[in-house]
Amino acid sequence: MIEFDKGPPVRFARHFAACPDYGPLKQHFWYDWGPIFHRGRLDGSARVICLASDPGATERIAGRTLVGDAGQRVQGFLSKLGLTRSYLCLNAFSYALIPAQAAKGDDVLTLPDQLAWRNRLFDMAHNAKTQAIIAFGRQAQKAVDLWPGKGATPVFDIPHPSSHDEAVMLAAWRDAIVALRAIVTPDADGDATLPNYGATFLESDYAPIPRRDLPFGAPDFLGDDRAGRAATPPQRTSVRRPQPDDRHTLIWVAPRKE
Repeated sequence: MIEFDKGPPVRFARHFAACPDYGPLKQHFWYDWGPIFHRGRLDGSARVICLASDPGATERIAGRTLVGDAGQRVQGFLSKLGLTRSYLCLNAFSYALIPAQAAKGDDVLTLPDQLAWRNRLFDMAHNAKTQAIIAFGRQAQKAVDLWPGKGATPVFDIPHPSSHDEAVMLAAWRDAIVALRAIVTPDADGDATLPNYGATFLESDYAPIPRRDLPFGAPDFLGDDRAGRAATPPQRTSVRRPQPDDRHTLIWVAPRKE
């Protein structure tokens, strides 16, 4: 069976297209590559909504968020909850934030037109089937704090998957898995008894991005960097932004097949 993401429903597509301009703050983002909005179910079937900070270079290639190394960590997190499809990933920022300018880029979160647009998007995604909201990282957590429409849905604030403090991240993720397993209904083909996180992040804690989350024709290595992580030295992505023209150039390298 061939599975692929057929794109957003019309009402979401119209809302995505209406994303307000970032104005003068766009200088703090890789703005010219355009926005990335989601990955997962937009049909109302998501039991978990995952919110992260912003898309990156791999996400620009895929046209979907949380697809690179960090996204494969999030997919592993969802797998431990027994979720294979009933999730939706959204962004606090629709554009890729330049890390060195994060402090100034944060101001986008409170721009009145951005706040109204983002909260409307979150409202469209949230429904009676939503069992939990997971905010990965500080910016996503701020966006959730600014969203009144979440109501009484449980919110889990945990470190971003690219956190540099692995011990703190793993401790928080481990606790969140325990709590979420008591709340979230697994998918019929999922396994919520997979091992929880240990003292270090293992390759088994990753999961490849399902083909159903990606556009038709995506190569098999997009969203699956396990071969690169096993290389010496490790290569955690097939896409990079080369300097000095990192605002306008991406380099995408297909792995060589033996």
